[in-house]
Amino acid sequence: MVFAFMLFLTACGEKIETNMSRDVQAFEFTTQDNESLALKDLEGKWWVADFIFTNCTTVCLPMTTNMSKLQDKIKQENLDVQLVSFSVDPEYDTPKVLEEYAESYQADLSNWSFLTGYEFQTIKELSIKSFQSPLEKPPEGEVIKRYSGTDPKKLDVIIDDLKEVS
Repeated sequence: MVFAFMLFLTACGEKIETNMSRDVQAFEFTTQDNESLALKDLEGKWWVADFIFTNCTTVCLPMTTNMSKLQDKIKQENLDVQLVSFSVDPEYDTPKVLEEYAESYQADLSNWSFLTGYEFQTIKELSIKSFQSPLEKPPEGEVIKRYSGTDPKKLDVIIDDLKEVS
């Protein structure tokens, strides 16, 4: 599965060395509090974005943990920065699910918003056009391990793993 494994710093003006220069498409989505957050609400502010889904058991865990640590550092430095986590699984990630997810990371929702309330295609287009980051819809099942398909020695490892989980 491919989706944004990066954080994105967004705002007007450039005082740092940049590695991107993209306009963010206008959006207005639903927060974990079932309120609206739009790009216009973030205008003139610095904000960091990522793309997550709450039932992810791989990259989302360290990404959200790192966002939580970033939030702590932002507070320590007394910086006025917003954090925005876009769900790539809006069908599953309802505002209530996002609220519970935020609580599990002790997110301070005064400057960290978790967004949903759109079709997958909408967030896919935003990710690609605004952040140059392709993403795919989360799998219906859960992928838990990868094996080399060209190494015959891995067949025994697969069998051992299947015995363990069966």
